[in-house]
Amino acid sequence: MRVLVLDGNQNQAVASVRSLAKAGHEVLVGESRSWSKAGWSRSCHRSFQYPDPHRDAAGFVARISEVAGQQSGTLVLPMTEATTLPLSEQRDALLTAGGRLVLPSHTEVLRAFNKEETVRLATSLGIAVPKTTVVCCAEEALNAAQEATFPVVLKPRSSVEARSDGAMQVTGRPRYAKNAEELQALYREMSRTCSRILVQEFVDGEGTGYFALMHHGELRAEFAHRRIRDVHPTGSGSAVRISVEPDPQVRSASLAILQALHWHGVAMVEFRQIPGRPPLFMEVNGRFWNSLPLACYAGADFPALLAQMAETGDVEKQSPALIGVTCRWLLGDFRHLVEVWRGAPTGYPRPYPGRWHTLLAVMTPVPGTFHDNFQWADPLPELGDWLSFMERAFQKAKL
Repeated sequence: MRVLVLDGNQNQAVASVRSLAKAGHEVLVGESRSWSKAGWSRSCHRSFQYPDPHRDAAGFVARISEVAGQQSGTLVLPMTEATTLPLSEQRDALLTAGGRLVLPSHTEVLRAFNKEETVRLATSLGIAVPKTTVVCCAEEALNAAQEATFPVVLKPRSSVEARSDGAMQVTGRPRYAKNAEELQALYREMSRTCSRILVQEFVDGEGTGYFALMHHGELRAEFAHRRIRDVHPTGSGSAVRISVEPDPQVRSASLAILQALHWHGVAMVEFRQIPGRPPLFMEVNGRFWNSLPLACYAGADFPALLAQMAETGDVEKQSPALIGVTCRWLLGDFRHLVEVWRGAPTGYPRPYPGRWHTLLAVMTPVPGTFHDNFQWADPLPELGDWLSFMERAFQKAKL
């Protein structure tokens, strides 16, 4: 089968290209830039460019439909919210061209990517959630500041939002406030890029996730890992992780949410865990995730299984993945070190990793560790990862 892997500069794109090619599929890699690290993989048959979906969602969908339409039955795999949302909304254009998507209804896609909606859903299912207030104007921010128990976390309700001109806008990272003044100041700043903001109690726990492939609400494959180091020490984007058995409480809560969404395709459900307490639901990511390479190395080959589901209609429920497999994102680990040396973000209430301890941990090799992008037989995606990072940093420095 012919497969279009989008967002070629994402780690999950590299893992998907390698997995799909190994399974015998012809893989094309798309990116809004002229090149991508996944496109440099030996497993990539051909690369192509499309309009930036953040700026031209309609042009992006038209281009994907055009490339997919060159061969009927082509599967399209978006890797981020920015590509998933416009394709989901305008899926009729893609399907008419002869392309395929593995997603639930657009209504459920929107619910999954909306933290406000998923917190409401989790609450209705009896799943523990942090105390949450939704703020969409300065008056509500003032009320939240007067009633909150500090510290709190301010989160955009979704990672991207559609602007009035149809373009997609990145809403930014969560921020932390330790008093009422900081909360109101952060609201004013964040409201420039997002319309609704969640103000949540800060949960002093460890981040954990449950990864699944669902067939119209029924489980087909699952995976879990424990984070060793995160790109952001505040708890976002794992740099080093090890495969583990799914926590029973996290698994049960995750499946309840995915079944309620009647989810079809891959998804990640994220929680915070405090020993001795029920896990607290954080969010759903209804797409492939950045740490996907570890799942593939451990035998939970989500891209190949998703392609098989698209081609044959369903797959058998899979055996458990291997436990104790470790995987590292080299650039992510470097970024973790930089973040630690930069110091804790303003308002962050937890202890922050020590600089010298972190330097020693990052520099100490661990035998048997796999890598997100580097393979001896396919080294160029690792080079592309660093070049892409430096290119973005240079562009940011010019602003």
